[in-house]
Amino acid sequence: MKDSDLSSLIRLNIGGKKFCTTIDTLTRREPDSMLAAMFSGRHTLCLDSEKGYVFVDRDGKHFRHILNWLRDGVVPSLTDSEYSELIREAEYYQLLGLIEGINSVVSKRKDNEESCAELTRTDIIKCIQSERVRFRGVNLSGLDLSKLDLSFVDFSFACLKNVFFSRANLQCAKFRDVDAEGSIFHNATLRECEFTSANLRGALLAGANLQSANLQDACLIDCSFCGADLRSAHLQTADLTDANLEGANLEGANLKGAKLSNANLKGANLQRAYLRHVNLRNTHLEGAKLDGANLLGAIR
Repeated sequence: MKDSDLSSLIRLNIGGKKFCTTIDTLTRREPDSMLAAMFSGRHTLCLDSEKGYVFVDRDGKHFRHILNWLRDGVVPSLTDSEYSELIREAEYYQLLGLIEGINSVVSKRKDNEESCAELTRTDIIKCIQSERVRFRGVNLSGLDLSKLDLSFVDFSFACLKNVFFSRANLQCAKFRDVDAEGSIFHNATLRECEFTSANLRGALLAGANLQSANLQDACLIDCSFCGADLRSAHLQTADLTDANLEGANLEGANLKGAKLSNANLKGANLQRAYLRHVNLRNTHLEGAKLDGANLLGAIR
């Protein structure tokens, strides 16, 4: 594409929603993004022969926020659950600046909401200096606990709604029966954690390390596990309806009885996973690795 075309109009069809912008907008603010690469002139684009739209197979709900970010560099004002959805889209388009901006806004919001919780971040830091830490049944909703060492801490039965655990060390922590709806565990260490019967609806666990974690009977509806490490994880009877596990590593994971309706497992590693009698009919498995997986009786 010539330099003279950089400001030319481009029509986009994002999952059925139509948008009109310029190539300059798509490439200038985040030059290392997937969108910038698509319209850099290095790739051939598939256009609708009649109307000239470039089709992208993503949910177009939040794409206007992405365009406004690329135009103005302003993070929109949204609810925490909407921010989780927007981060998911920003990860797909590799908009690192937008992800950082959202995390900053969410972090500031949680600082302002700490007065609603029973403890503050400072209280948590003081507590974890002791040998055995338990926050069983405590309301910690809205706290920013990012980057803390919370390994072996017992959060069972606690209210953890919209807690910010990004990059925290939570190895062997207990989350049994917690309500952690909308919480952010982005890039957190969760090896051998217990999430039995936990409510994680809409939580963001992209890039998290969940090796050998126990998620049996957990509500994982609409969760994002993009690129997460779930090797040997226990996901028996977990509800993964509408969950995004694109590119996740589920090698050796046990998914016996799990609900996978409309789950996205594109490019996931399911080698040696246990999938006996699991209904995979409405599951997206394009590019998934299934070598050695136990698929006896699975519905496909």
